[in-house]
Amino acid sequence: MEKNLPTIRQLQYYIALVEHGHFGKAAAACFVSPSAFSAAIQDLERLLGVQLVDRTNRQVTVTAAGQELVSQARLCVRDVEGLVDLARRQRGPLSGPLRLGVIPTIAPFLLPRMVPTAGKAFPELKLYLREDTTRALHAQLMAGDLDLILIALPFELRNVEVKRLFRDPFHLACRAGTRLIDPRNYRFNRLNADSVLLLEEGHCLRDHAISACKLRNVDTISRFSATGLLTLVEMVDADLGITFLPAMAEGSALLRNTRVKTYPLSERSFREIALAWRKGSARAAEFGRLGDLIRESSGA
Repeated sequence: MEKNLPTIRQLQYYIALVEHGHFGKAAAACFVSPSAFSAAIQDLERLLGVQLVDRTNRQVTVTAAGQELVSQARLCVRDVEGLVDLARRQRGPLSGPLRLGVIPTIAPFLLPRMVPTAGKAFPELKLYLREDTTRALHAQLMAGDLDLILIALPFELRNVEVKRLFRDPFHLACRAGTRLIDPRNYRFNRLNADSVLLLEEGHCLRDHAISACKLRNVDTISRFSATGLLTLVEMVDADLGITFLPAMAEGSALLRNTRVKTYPLSERSFREIALAWRKGSARAAEFGRLGDLIRESSGA
């Protein structure tokens, strides 16, 4: 007699729910409506005959049974992915669809150089790209919606293998002729209050800039933050403050037609660009080759 078994999608949804601890956030990470996501979890619970999570208005608490089952769910999803990867390898390395997540402070600078190079090196590769914050991309990776992610370190990641690619130094960015700062002669600990503009909470570039550029005095950081790099540069171009941009932004369209000038910082002010994938992936060697290609195309 055949048993009714959970679908891979149901297991992926449940893994995402455990990762996010919130139905709405998990549904958004899986790109489905909250109602469809909730229904899938309820169907999974009915199928298994156990309650996986306790629900309240503000949070989700995984039950003891749910904690035990999520580990097995990850193994099941990983085994199925391994089956697919095995079939793909028969067609040659880096062939077929590959789902790559990239953070928005890397994508506009590195992808225009990397994608054409990857297309020439691996003509059978079909690269699908998704842009999001590091935390969201990691959740999608663990849920099986992405194959690997291109991110910046440091960032705490669980259950992944990381290939460090290259260092991306920070540069001071300010409007030409600004009176807010002497860009060639200043100290981090002597910046004016509210003078440093950064991206809003959730973007790892904000944390990296604070750490790498030694912004110990929080009073120097403006209460106004930008939702994206374009807005950040526009605020600097209006001389509302200064900021710190990754070196890979040099010569990009982001700074074109602006009065924003950049100045190198010390060698200790940098972030590290890395590629990450799930631990135990059967495609680790392939992903490593892609990492080598990304490093080469970056010019680092």
